[in-house]
Amino acid sequence: MAEVHGNCDPIFNSVRELLQQRIASGDETGASLCINIDGKNVLDLWGGHADEARTRPWGKDTISVIWSSSKVVTNLAANILIDRGLLDADEKVATYWPEFAANGKENVKVSHILSHTAGVPSWPLGMTLEEIFDVEGATTKLAEMAPLWTPGELSGYHMVSQGHLVGEIVRRVSGKSLNQFIIDEIAGPLGADYRLGLPEELQPRAADIVPFTRGPLPAIDPTSIAAKTYAGTPMTPTAPNSPGFRNSELGGVGGFSNARALARIGSIVSLNGTVDGKQYLSPKTIDNMLQEQVAGTDAVLFLYVRFCLGFALPSPQSLPWIPEGRICFWGGWGGSFFLMDLDRRMTIAYVMNKMHQVIMGNEKTTHEYVKEIYKVIDQSK
Repeated sequence: MAEVHGNCDPIFNSVRELLQQRIASGDETGASLCINIDGKNVLDLWGGHADEARTRPWGKDTISVIWSSSKVVTNLAANILIDRGLLDADEKVATYWPEFAANGKENVKVSHILSHTAGVPSWPLGMTLEEIFDVEGATTKLAEMAPLWTPGELSGYHMVSQGHLVGEIVRRVSGKSLNQFIIDEIAGPLGADYRLGLPEELQPRAADIVPFTRGPLPAIDPTSIAAKTYAGTPMTPTAPNSPGFRNSELGGVGGFSNARALARIGSIVSLNGTVDGKQYLSPKTIDNMLQEQVAGTDAVLFLYVRFCLGFALPSPQSLPWIPEGRICFWGGWGGSFFLMDLDRRMTIAYVMNKMHQVIMGNEKTTHEYVKEIYKVIDQSK
């Protein structure tokens, strides 16, 4: 049996066994998994290896890139500014960032960016990965673009660009870079091991991404929103292993962390805004944050998705493994996942380094962990 380390309430032993099995089978190279209920970690596990050659064990403090699970933390930063009355979700982006009004974006609202309906899901064709890593320059290009659709009329997943857009709003409103705001207002106060990018001194703790083997891709109309989005976002699975990625602060995909830290951060929402006696968000702000902004088949993901202000809401039509209820979530390319359940005051976080060719959770790992966790919870009632 694969060796898994950490703490686990006996009630969740089946989840521990599942993680052991997935590492032993090779579905996982290395991973961490955490369940936080009522502010306490009832499961905090890690195991496997931090590199493809399996020479470095995945340790208690190993961190890995979490891809688009980063959006949960980035959008939480925006909602903290909303809670403080410094940012209004219903206000036009140009109120805070005048240059953004160019080329037909003068009516784009903050809520449009948070719900992936702003019409700026990527950069123009020809954008390079190195140019995306230049956050200031890449953000300027987004401000100059015309939207690909009438803002607010549909969702088209802003794969990488959302992080640049929200990051610039946070900078304009708070006077701090997105990363600094997250450190000062979220990760630091919570003692959570999270940052955008990876300083050189922390690189020995970082797991290397193990990329998936690319399979055949479906044919897409080259004039479609999806085709333009993918062409304008030239991200590669191995990019997080590069200095360019690690030296950038990519709010949409560049978070480095582990499951324990993500569960700690997510408890802000699961515990209705207050952690350890400190209020990060008011219950009213959370209620507003969880209001559905758009629902339908996303023009980029080709999934039926319901977006609120920064997160997704349960949609059994396309994600039946996520239960219905007062829940919000998002995941990252390859499988990482971040779920906040206010009904059960529970946060589930999962971070791994072996990617699978999926956008929202891998069936062999992410889906199975979540289903088993809820099975245990339901049986314990």
